[in-house]
Amino acid sequence: MIDLLFGPFIEFGFMRRALVGCLALSLSAPPVGVFLMLRRMSLMSDAMSHAILPGAAVGFLVAGLSLPAMTLGGLAAGLCVALMAGLVTRSTAIKEDASLAAFYLISLAGGVLLVSLRGSQIDLLHILFGSVLALDDPALWLLGGIATVTLFGLAAIYRPLVMECVDPLFLRTVSRAGGPVHYAFLGLVVMNLVGGFQALGTLLAVGLMLLPAIAARFWAADLSGMIPASVLIAMLSSVIGLSFSYRADVPTGPAIVLAAGGLYLASMLVGRRGGLVYRLFRGRHLEA
Repeated sequence: MIDLLFGPFIEFGFMRRALVGCLALSLSAPPVGVFLMLRRMSLMSDAMSHAILPGAAVGFLVAGLSLPAMTLGGLAAGLCVALMAGLVTRSTAIKEDASLAAFYLISLAGGVLLVSLRGSQIDLLHILFGSVLALDDPALWLLGGIATVTLFGLAAIYRPLVMECVDPLFLRTVSRAGGPVHYAFLGLVVMNLVGGFQALGTLLAVGLMLLPAIAARFWAADLSGMIPASVLIAMLSSVIGLSFSYRADVPTGPAIVLAAGGLYLASMLVGRRGGLVYRLFRGRHLEA
């Protein structure tokens, strides 16, 4: 079993680099996903993951498959879409989910069109589904930097962020931090989606952010347990997905997301906090 899981990482350098990149992403994206789930913004993150595509496409048109150009373009596009969706929500009768859906569709179609103007089918697949096995030193530094900024950022805004998840009206009553915290959190979401884009592509970037967070809900009842559980599930998904993709010769990004999906289904069945198996057996009288 050890050789089955870790043999490719011991033998091949590109597998070790892919593992390091996925572990860095697993350290920062799942905690953000936990807060997205608690704030009922899970589907918003999927829209945001496609919103970075036009910026990455513009970077591709300018400099080809250049990491700095595509990263800066994706980051700028994601932040612009987040700000524009918030502005539309506050200025019109359209709700935030509807405005994000509109921008998501426009962004996805525009990004695919821009890539198709200059790139080949392979370039389009690279952008949509990522190439985690081709991560180089700049990409690893980028993922490590995103993980560092995310963890420090969440630590800095942790208390108002938790308060906004529980009672946003109370936070607006006692403090003016609600708006800045919301936009700071959206910035962290966009940063992690850009990091996920480097490894998993725009279509699957949100997979390692949300699936471990949702699965962790079946194992822990509060944030102190959900965040570590989500990180552990994401890291395990990365190891299993990378090993399976190497052994079965299948695309790596979908394999990682499917591994996370498998752990989610297992958690839904046997998780100690609301899993289907545990719900079949009622506790004794006056027993929690």
